[in-house]
Amino acid sequence: MPAPIPVTLLTGFLGSGKTTLLNALLKDPGMERAAVVINEFGEIGLDHDLIESSTETMVLMASGCLCCTVRGDLAETLNDLRERRDASEIAFDRVVIETTGIADPAPIVQTLVMDGDLSYDFALDGVVVTADAATGAQTLDKQFEAVQQVAMADRIVLTKTDLVTPAQLAAFEKRLAAINPGAPRHRADHGRIDPALLFGLAPRPESTQAQALAWVAAQPKKASLPPLSGLKQTQPAGMGQSYGLFGVGSTAGARPSHDGRVTSQSIEIAQPISPIVFDLWLESLMNSAAADILRLKGVVHVEGMKHPFALHGVQHIFHPPVPLTHWPEGDKTTRIVVIGRDLPPGYLEDSLSFLRSAPPVTEHRL
Repeated sequence: MPAPIPVTLLTGFLGSGKTTLLNALLKDPGMERAAVVINEFGEIGLDHDLIESSTETMVLMASGCLCCTVRGDLAETLNDLRERRDASEIAFDRVVIETTGIADPAPIVQTLVMDGDLSYDFALDGVVVTADAATGAQTLDKQFEAVQQVAMADRIVLTKTDLVTPAQLAAFEKRLAAINPGAPRHRADHGRIDPALLFGLAPRPESTQAQALAWVAAQPKKASLPPLSGLKQTQPAGMGQSYGLFGVGSTAGARPSHDGRVTSQSIEIAQPISPIVFDLWLESLMNSAAADILRLKGVVHVEGMKHPFALHGVQHIFHPPVPLTHWPEGDKTTRIVVIGRDLPPGYLEDSLSFLRSAPPVTEHRL
């Protein structure tokens, strides 16, 4: 079967610069075989000098990129694009979905996975979030939706950086890193940014070890280092002591209340995990806290499997595991990162530590 079409979700809070970024992307020759799905042409404000031709439902850009609106629900729009492509009416090999400024990315991600027809032809490549350096801090203070968007990001694009001082920008970046330490941050110059930084984010079977670890936001361990003995709380360098789940105990001062609702934790396990233990852990996590798991990423080594697999989940929805067939034989370390919301203190520590346990023994009686 042909590889599914990669889908990039472009989101960010109201006024964070999505329109400027998208218009700049539409000028790039590298977008000529992309289909851009937007909520409303009038809302996004496409530059008229970029438009080659248009119909009621679709706009052809001068660069060759296609733009269409969400008419009905997203599944209907994507199915319409696929049917037109199959009929050779249009050609594209990538989709970019632009959301409204207050949208929760999770339902869109779930649509791509749960819709049986769509999941064969489309696959999430990554979530790209715009963050306004000028007003972003105030937005994070007032709107938890903005915090959730940052927490779910694979890439964060900093906008309007020319409107703040270097110190203000550094403080804002530090705050973003505290919410989502695994998402690389890139600065856009009035919307201009290399599209290559925003695409090709999801792991594929042919991904190298370095690419898979960059996606899961983990670093390869040197052979001379001892295996990790327990959970590590993720934090950016220079932030003082680790934050607790609700921002308690940091020498750098408490985080704003919205930020404190989100915690990022990771674990590394040096030996392959029992498949029984892994299934029990995943089932327990989904039964007790699925709604509060914003993102889960992992490179997982399971006993009896030749290759590790990349695991990606949003709330209770998990993408099909991707076998990493190019993984080097010597590295058997499992790496899992969980970003959660409003989880009770100690929950993730206990949950992730369970992965180190031995499988339960079933007693058989005659």
